[in-house]
Amino acid sequence: MAVQLRPAQAIKLMHELSLALVHDGEPDLSSRQLAILLTIYLEPPPHHVRDLAARLKVTKPVITRALDSMGKLELVSRRRDERDRRDVIIQRTVKGALAVERIGDLIVEQAKSLPP
Repeated sequence: MAVQLRPAQAIKLMHELSLALVHDGEPDLSSRQLAILLTIYLEPPPHHVRDLAARLKVTKPVITRALDSMGKLELVSRRRDERDRRDVIIQRTVKGALAVERIGDLIVEQAKSLPP
């Protein structure tokens, strides 16, 4: 079932979601960090720094900096690729999975309050 929203409703939903994320007491993520997190959790693994950089159309150092911050929050972890020691594989964590689930719950909750 497709959800149909008018642009004003979509913006309202985004605004309410942003407010809910700020108010929920969890660390704030940048738009870039959120895009990386959702890519890692919604698209099938494996996830490599170079692939994420290409997917988000940014440089590898941009991804690395975001992953550094997200790693400190335990939302993702990294390990060397045993087949290619130059490459790094980004792995999901329980804390990251719970964060994505929480975001999904917030979206559903905020969508219920959208005016018709």
